[in-house]
Amino acid sequence: RSIRAENVCRDRLEKTIILFTKVLLDFLDQHPFSFTPLIQRSLEFAVSYVFTEAGEGIVFERFIVQCMNLIKMIVKNYAYKPSKNIEDSSPETLEAHKIKTAFFTYPTLMEICRRLVTHYFLLTKEELMMWEEDPESFAVEETGGDSWKYSLRPCTEVLFIDIFHEYNQTLSPVLLEMVHSLQGKILTTNNKHKYIFSPVFNAVGLAAYELFDSVDFDQWFKNQLLAELQVSHDRYKPIRRRVIWLIGQWISVKFKSDLRPMLYEAIRNLLQDQDLVHMQKSRIHVTNYIFDYLICTCLFFFQYLEPMFTLLFQLLQEVTQCDTKMHVLHVLSCVIERVNTQIRPYVDCLIQYLPLLWKQSEEHNMLRCAILTTLIHLVQGLGADSKNLYPFLLPVIQLSTDVSQPPHVYLLEDGLELWLVTLENSPCLTSDLLRIFQNMSAVLDLSSENLKNCFKIINAYIFLSSSAFLQTYATDLCRSFCELLKDITTEGQVQVLKVVENALKVNPVLGPQVFQPLLPSVFRGIIDGERYPVVMSTYLGIMGRVLLQNASFFSVLLSQMACELGQELDQILGNVIEMWVDRMDNITQPERRKLSALALLSLLPSLNSVIQDKFCGIINISVEGLHDVMAEDPETGTYRDCMLIFNFEEPKATEDEEPPTEQDKRKKLLALKDPVHTVSLQQFIYEKLKAQQELLGEQGFQALMETVDTEVVAQLQEFLQSF
Repeated sequence: RSIRAENVCRDRLEKTIILFTKVLLDFLDQHPFSFTPLIQRSLEFAVSYVFTEAGEGIVFERFIVQCMNLIKMIVKNYAYKPSKNIEDSSPETLEAHKIKTAFFTYPTLMEICRRLVTHYFLLTKEELMMWEEDPESFAVEETGGDSWKYSLRPCTEVLFIDIFHEYNQTLSPVLLEMVHSLQGKILTTNNKHKYIFSPVFNAVGLAAYELFDSVDFDQWFKNQLLAELQVSHDRYKPIRRRVIWLIGQWISVKFKSDLRPMLYEAIRNLLQDQDLVHMQKSRIHVTNYIFDYLICTCLFFFQYLEPMFTLLFQLLQEVTQCDTKMHVLHVLSCVIERVNTQIRPYVDCLIQYLPLLWKQSEEHNMLRCAILTTLIHLVQGLGADSKNLYPFLLPVIQLSTDVSQPPHVYLLEDGLELWLVTLENSPCLTSDLLRIFQNMSAVLDLSSENLKNCFKIINAYIFLSSSAFLQTYATDLCRSFCELLKDITTEGQVQVLKVVENALKVNPVLGPQVFQPLLPSVFRGIIDGERYPVVMSTYLGIMGRVLLQNASFFSVLLSQMACELGQELDQILGNVIEMWVDRMDNITQPERRKLSALALLSLLPSLNSVIQDKFCGIINISVEGLHDVMAEDPETGTYRDCMLIFNFEEPKATEDEEPPTEQDKRKKLLALKDPVHTVSLQQFIYEKLKAQQELLGEQGFQALMETVDTEVVAQLQEFLQSF
């Protein structure tokens, strides 16, 4: 009973102490200058209990964490840091900085640094026991498990990083002395240095950026660290784990590329050594660092691709915890992303395993997110061959993007990304791929941050098979777009309009019909002089497609607008042309500028008085278009339209670029049918002017040309001199 009472008393006392320290931390956070008189006493209190013998036997973990947080907040507090120009600093800041500087003397900093490394960075008996009994749980715990966030170890590491950054000139020699004291030491299981190796390596890894100029890491790697990785004794596992982590920290800081093959070899040996099962499981989180940097920066990896991928896949099958599987999947995704199409010969095993893993992870949405990410890179690597994954892939997309299913909260973003890359790499539209678009209407209704990917998906369907897609879903799509346009940002409005523009470009006959409900608002936007240039530019792009590629529908639309607005048809046409000419500068894309010139020129030849009245503006736009697209041929000295594409060349990727997707190829083929890329603007102007001349006769045509500025006429004649 007395023991129980003592425990209750201690528990209450600890809670009271934590409450007091929390009040102190909140006071410092909210009122840093009012806290200034307490800086000296707070630092003395915290440092004495945490970094001297005064606290031995009486401090407890949560109290140590609170004290370390107090020290960290004082060290990092921006209110206590003077400006580079001292005169710009407030007296309060200078006073606080003076107190800090007086406290953090060399002996104090050295003792804090040494204690952090040699005492707090050491693995505890409990951690070592957990390592032996359940290494995978140990790895998960250390890389961010729920309890890890509130434990002592991350707190000590953060404090070390902050103090080392703030006082690196003072502390670098202290840490380097520890490193030098270990170099050349032969480590045995009974060696007195065996416990200090791992903490020192930990400190050097955390301070990697600060030690950039002080440590020759390449030499250290060759002369010592590589050998440490080759020691196979069981009790050496913590050292090997810390060494591989240390290398991962330094790879992004300082590591010569010609050393990478040596490291790849070491990693491969570690992964395939069957005696190191514990080592494999517990260090998978640190291999993430290494693969992230090595694979993305070094072509040497390709010769290790097959064994590395095979060993990582085996590890994925061996581990049991979701967090560990997520880490392994991250590494595999990184490999697939980097090598892209070269992964194809090695992924059959992974393709066969992922459906099973997906089924097993039904209650673990974060693991399913990792699977989705892996599938994204897998589809990109397989390209058109990814169609063989559809029996598994499409149901995954269906579930992930179904907002009526609870998992969508976790899976939607990655599911949309997977949906998009699947479409981009699809060689053809299947009935199942078309069917899952039923999910899109509800996703659009969410009006979330995923809208951009939704629009990309819709565009991908249009490029893949516009007729089948629009005939099936245009009605629902129009309804969703009309709702979106009522309450959407300017950027979102442009994205909606670009979908319509792409539909008109890909299918100039069906496109205007299915999106007819949206076109009157586009027409009104042009006539009213839409104030946002980017929106106006898209409006004109849409109207240009209708006018140039479906003139009969333009006439119907013109009649509809005249009826709705209660104006004469010619008056409406004149207003459109006038606003088009006036706002041409809103269009910055060369393709749209040429489209506008072609569209307005398509009104010629004409006897219509309104069109003749706007003839000067049409010619001005046409000459501007010529300046945009005409380039002088160095061989012949003549001008040619640089936007013309004469034959299909499959897009090629450079070494640093991803290979072209099936969608890239579709866009290239589409360009061969697009007037912007198949019609010479120079030739088109000449033919239209010649037809207008024949219609009006020489005298009438000259009278029309006199309405155009003489400088513009001169430029036009120069461009047309070859005709």
